[in-house]
Amino acid sequence: MELQILNAIVLIFGISLIVGLLFNPLRIPPLVGFILTGIIVGPNVLGIVQSLEEVNILAEIGIVLLLFTIGLEFSFAHLWQIRKMLLVSGSIQVFLTFLVSFFIATLIGLPFAEAVLLGFLFALSSTAVVLRILHQRGEMSTPHGNIILGVLIFQDIVAIPMIMAIPFLASISAPAAVQAFSVESLSSMLTVDILILVVLVVAAKWGVPWFLYQIARTRNRELFLLFIVVTCFGVAWLVSLAGISLALGALLAGLLISRSEYSHQAIGSIVPFRDIFTSFFFVSVGMLLDVGFLLEHLGLVLLLIVGVIVAKGLIAAAVPVVLGYPIRTITLVGLALAQVGEFSFILSRSGLDYGILSPEIYQLFLVTALITMAMTPFVIGGGPMLSDRLCRVGFLNRTLEARRPVEEPERQPLREHVMIIGYGVTGRNLARAAKAGGIPYVIIEMNPVTVRKERALGEPIHYGDATTETVLVHADIESARIAVIAINDPVSTRQIVEACRRLNPYLYIIVRTRYLIEVGPLQDLGANEVVPEEFETSLEIFTRVLNKYLIPKDRIEGLTAEIRSDTYQMLRNPQEHPPTLTDLIYRLSNVSIVTYTIDPAAPVAGKTLGEINLRRRHDVLVLAVLRGEETITNPDGETKILPNDIVIVLGTPEPVARASVLFQAPPREEGTPA
Repeated sequence: MELQILNAIVLIFGISLIVGLLFNPLRIPPLVGFILTGIIVGPNVLGIVQSLEEVNILAEIGIVLLLFTIGLEFSFAHLWQIRKMLLVSGSIQVFLTFLVSFFIATLIGLPFAEAVLLGFLFALSSTAVVLRILHQRGEMSTPHGNIILGVLIFQDIVAIPMIMAIPFLASISAPAAVQAFSVESLSSMLTVDILILVVLVVAAKWGVPWFLYQIARTRNRELFLLFIVVTCFGVAWLVSLAGISLALGALLAGLLISRSEYSHQAIGSIVPFRDIFTSFFFVSVGMLLDVGFLLEHLGLVLLLIVGVIVAKGLIAAAVPVVLGYPIRTITLVGLALAQVGEFSFILSRSGLDYGILSPEIYQLFLVTALITMAMTPFVIGGGPMLSDRLCRVGFLNRTLEARRPVEEPERQPLREHVMIIGYGVTGRNLARAAKAGGIPYVIIEMNPVTVRKERALGEPIHYGDATTETVLVHADIESARIAVIAINDPVSTRQIVEACRRLNPYLYIIVRTRYLIEVGPLQDLGANEVVPEEFETSLEIFTRVLNKYLIPKDRIEGLTAEIRSDTYQMLRNPQEHPPTLTDLIYRLSNVSIVTYTIDPAAPVAGKTLGEINLRRRHDVLVLAVLRGEETITNPDGETKILPNDIVIVLGTPEPVARASVLFQAPPREEGTPA
């Protein structure tokens, strides 16, 4: 057993490495490479790995760790913020997809129970695949990312009653194959669920934070990692007792820890293991594909693949339509949810075991689901291009414009105003500053809830997708003076910059972006200034470090101004090596900073700084005086120097050395008793 699983691991990683090296120059996502590896090594092609059991165990671990880290990166507070979106968007997508799938299955003559189960299977999308792609693309915090997250979490939640419903469906389709649930067994299951819920609430409120604090106090990384792993798999196992999937249990475990101050360390500790084990999930998915069945039913499979992607995409796109989002968000949400999910594999296998699904339908579903999942990276990758084309369709624009969720009041045209695109933290602060300074401004925001709320508070905010030129024109871009773009979607940011520059060649465009690497491309598209969060964070840290070394403030300000005026070249160009901290201390300031303890017999003991007049007489400056627990910063002339005080003085080396005699007891003359 041990040798078999070791052989499987070595073979899977070896072939994955070769496939990855071949795919990398072609820009094919690693996920597709893992699925292809599974097809190659699986029992239906080369048959190198015959037993799926060991690989499935590793794959389950990967899914658990993936959902656990996703839970760590979010929180119950964040889920509460998107609760309305989660419930509305999730229920619309799941209900409509189930209804359409059930109707089609019934139409072609499938039994009731089988039609219901197929409705369950096609209603779910792949949490593992979609969230991984969005995370890699940096789109988790975008409007479409929030909608997709809400739908996927809702799907994972409703997967629980779906799993519990399979025995009931089996009793309908084949009463002899399964024992019907009794009232006692159902009440017993509900009791277990309630007990587990109580345990989780108590653990989230008191247990997990207390244990994390105790372990963090030990400063032992191994103990910390062990606790994180035990929490992850322990909660997943506990929740599985209630019939909930291990993956959703792991998500709950991550949410428990996300409330603590140790969540970032937990993510850093678990991510390497997550990436390794998650690859096994995609390999195991590929191993399920029966190539012979695919070739034998190629026409039907292709028809089903197209049907699933189109139908699921259109139904998922209905969610942002109902919520009032623009074409771009509608398109991206529809494409991201157009595949079949990993929980559907679990449901389909249970349906096969209970005799609800026939072997032929099961295999047909499996092949279709696997291929839609493998196509997901390419489908999502084509989203921006498709949304651009749809935005140019006049009929769609007019239809969606007519469904604008917020009534636009009549207003006077603006001139010389600031356009704020994106109303997050940056946008809010800028609007507050503009209002305080009497500067005219207008806000463009894609979230209809935010627009309605802020409009009620009197903000000049308008709903719209700023990648669409008509929205920019409506905000008087031709007469605007400055545009500030502060959104989280990098693709949309580039499109907005390009559109703004095209519509107003004289507009001053300031862009906030996440990473330094995006500065150049955005400037090429027409941005006048690009402020990368990564760079500004490093600059702030840099400034605070120099402050701690007591480098003069004017020197620090001069250095930061020099870096900014050089358009960040000091940090962007790898050929230029920025000076080290030690270099900066010597290059920026030829000063000495020295501390002295005042001897009771020192000449300055008992005198005020005004009486001593160190600056004029000795060319040194007293920065601070430490007196017991008290710290006197910026002491004035009335400050008295007392015995045993600690004074911090600044000056060039020679004057500081000369002044040192003032703080020490005078040397004793020969023959003077000690």
